[in-house]
Amino acid sequence: MINLAAPMVAAHPNDHLAFSFAPLSVDRAYELATAPANGAVVLMSGMVRDSTDGKPVVALDYQAYEPMALRVFQQIAAEIRQRWPEVTHTVIHHRTGKLQIGEISVLVAVGCPHRTEAFAACKYAIDTLKHNAPIWKKEIWLDGSSSWVSIGACEQMGEDC
Repeated sequence: MINLAAPMVAAHPNDHLAFSFAPLSVDRAYELATAPANGAVVLMSGMVRDSTDGKPVVALDYQAYEPMALRVFQQIAAEIRQRWPEVTHTVIHHRTGKLQIGEISVLVAVGCPHRTEAFAACKYAIDTLKHNAPIWKKEIWLDGSSSWVSIGACEQMGEDC
């Protein structure tokens, strides 16, 4: 569990944590997680899909409280290093703004000498981010209506938003 009351942990030089209005790059995230010591880079790409619960979606609009969200990202990276000390690099990039169907909303990449730890750390990063980071999305429906959803609220209800 992320403890935002805990003292700020110094960023590790091999971690890259960011928000962007511009499209995210899978190639760049992969490059940032690569190192000669790594036998594995696991990369998770979250994309805007065309429906939620069978209801057609035309776009998503992401907003975040970026200073707090970046602190959450930093704590996730620090916890990864505690749980999986072999991890060499952690990359967490998230988009904000209006995204169309198929666009990447989040990238998480973990570099590590071994695949088992890389998979586990990558899964931990995205699951913890979705549960703890102050990020919201507005789902824009085909009929022109929309609704705001907290990313964490999706996870708490057992949904994969």
